[in-house]
Amino acid sequence: QVQLEESGGGSVQAGGSLRLSCVASGRSVSGYNMGWFRQAPGKEREFVARINWNTGTTYYAASVKDRFTISRENTKTTVYLQMNGLKPEDTAVYYCNLRSAGILFSSASPAYGYWGQGTQVTVSS
Repeated sequence: QVQLEESGGGSVQAGGSLRLSCVASGRSVSGYNMGWFRQAPGKEREFVARINWNTGTTYYAASVKDRFTISRENTKTTVYLQMNGLKPEDTAVYYCNLRSAGILFSSASPAYGYWGQGTQVTVSS
């Protein structure tokens, strides 16, 4: 059974940084994309960033590009999201997702791939 375990959330002031981690277990991630979505109160879940496990190719939402960096550590089957220059509008529950590279990653449909339980990020002004 596939499991995704997130960690690293917390509360910071605007301009601060946090690093989220997501560890995958239960299957090989070769050929898969892995990344992050977020959901703020009263809003729909939205794509944040993703990385292709084989090639390392990354893709970001426009709202986080140049502030967030996604990376992977192959030996630990772990994906990281380094978040710098955090803004109050980044406040949300952040979810890790693992899905086949053949599935559009920007779709936040819960039917696509495997999901973690989420980790809360709160940015105060």
